[in-house]
Amino acid sequence: MSGSSEGFVRMRILQCVVLAVFLVIVGRLAWLQLFDSRYEELAKANVLRHVVQYPPRGEVFDRNGEYLVQSRVCYDLMVISREIDRRGFDTTRMCEVTGVSRERLVRELANARMRPRAPRLVISYVSKEDKLRFDECNFRGFFMIERTVRRYPREVGGNLLGFVGEVTSDYLKRHPDYRPGDYVGLSGVESAYEPLLKGRKGVKIQEIDTHGAIKGSYMNGRYDSLPEMGHSIVTTIDSRLQLLGEELMRGKVGAAVAIEPSTGEILMMVSSPTYDPDELVGRERGNNYMKMLYNKRRPLFNRAVKAKYPPGSTFKVVQGLIGQQEGVLRPSDHHSCHMGYQAGRLKMACHAHSSPLDLRFAVATSCNAYFCYVFRDILDNPKYSSVKEGFDVWKEYVESFGFGRKLGSDFLDEGNGYVPDRAFYDRVYRGSWNSLTVLSLSIGQGELGCTPLQLANLAAIVANRGYYYIPHIVKRIEGCDSIDARFYERHYTKVDPRYFEPIVEGMWRGVNVGGTSTAAQLDGWDVCGKTGTAQNPHGRDHSTFLSFAPKDNPRIAISVYVENGGFGASAALPIASLLEEYYLTDTIRRPELLEHVKNMQIHYPAYDR
Repeated sequence: MSGSSEGFVRMRILQCVVLAVFLVIVGRLAWLQLFDSRYEELAKANVLRHVVQYPPRGEVFDRNGEYLVQSRVCYDLMVISREIDRRGFDTTRMCEVTGVSRERLVRELANARMRPRAPRLVISYVSKEDKLRFDECNFRGFFMIERTVRRYPREVGGNLLGFVGEVTSDYLKRHPDYRPGDYVGLSGVESAYEPLLKGRKGVKIQEIDTHGAIKGSYMNGRYDSLPEMGHSIVTTIDSRLQLLGEELMRGKVGAAVAIEPSTGEILMMVSSPTYDPDELVGRERGNNYMKMLYNKRRPLFNRAVKAKYPPGSTFKVVQGLIGQQEGVLRPSDHHSCHMGYQAGRLKMACHAHSSPLDLRFAVATSCNAYFCYVFRDILDNPKYSSVKEGFDVWKEYVESFGFGRKLGSDFLDEGNGYVPDRAFYDRVYRGSWNSLTVLSLSIGQGELGCTPLQLANLAAIVANRGYYYIPHIVKRIEGCDSIDARFYERHYTKVDPRYFEPIVEGMWRGVNVGGTSTAAQLDGWDVCGKTGTAQNPHGRDHSTFLSFAPKDNPRIAISVYVENGGFGASAALPIASLLEEYYLTDTIRRPELLEHVKNMQIHYPAYDR
């Protein structure tokens, strides 16, 4: 009896449990049907369209508040293949309204079928006018996304400012926070300051009816987010000086860089040939890019920060400074020059000038022989155990001037230049070499390679009597307290400031007392300069010039490099002088020289054949 009673109890308990479970299920279903709207909202999600809201990129200004880069509105035409009304779609009308070619439209629609639920770009850079006509047509499955693209009101600084393009698959692998269809800065300022310029994307969720028409914002925009514009940037560039620099360098191959010595701010950076940055915006961007890519003069290559040029005679100022610091040279020391330097069968030619001469006039007249003596005295210094040890010391000095390494500017693609080391010559000469073997380094030739930015920085170092600030192009960033702290730090060379005075005096005499740079003289401005003629084994010599002004409290330091330009005073000097005059006086009082430089014809067989 007790056993059957226990079985009855267990059965009742089981029935109660089953009933309770049933009631829970029924109650849950009733709640979902009558009260809970979540699944209704999820069902609506099948006809919700998430439209990315792209922010305007930050705008870019010059140091005086003039626009260098602005943003303008355009639109991307998108399509979702599964939503297209195949029967009622008018291909001809679509092409007329948006300007897309029939061939491209057919191709993109075919590609869109591979992922029928995903939005696909049909064509970019649709104008506001075309977008309004598009809205009137109500093409089912098609919609527009607002974009902003760049425009360049001053039409200068192509290599300097850089350009913007759509992200590539390789870029997406390295930067997972980007998505296909995003735009990104690919060079210049646009690339260096991409994180600040790009802004933050938003999203708008739209409800779409069965005909593909937009009913409105989902939940009255409760889940929408607004895009945030990128930070605007004030650069250190003087746009008027930049414009003149590009005009003077037009038709020539090379670079010109100007720096404010007291701050390291880049006033001008010209790479020639350059390009109109507007050519890399719009539907012809791809065609224009390919033309530039295959242009033998390489307009997309920023020579100002990437090219490795022999500095030529401008490098003699470095030799003079090292010699003094090492105690092997006094400014009063005289050396003879009989049209060059000779040691055994080795001859280093020089031009005619007075002899013997001291350091100041050796700088002013750019005497090759003088600096051959100085260079050999540095390497053969008896306080070192060998020439190779002396060479190591010389290299350390050179690197302290910023050569052979990146200066750390805000150009991501800045080059190192090149300063050979002991190991290089050991490989080339199998360990057997001396100061005569590397004598070409004494006049800035041989294996030395310097970027125009490094040479302009050398001019700033001499102007400052021994130190520099890292050259940089951004002066102020909207919404940020200051720029990177490293741009405020002084970097000193290994040469004591007192040894710079004879070099400065020599550069001043070179311009004002009958040296090789007299054509750079500007009344009342105490210009200091140093010419350079860099030997070129592939044609006419390169022309280069280093300068700063005024002599005391200098406001501008400049380097100009013209490939195949001949003597330093022939091409580079007049360009630098006109730029200095314009920056310092706000005018040009030598119209004949201006026309001469603009009309200068330089032949480049290596590029043009």
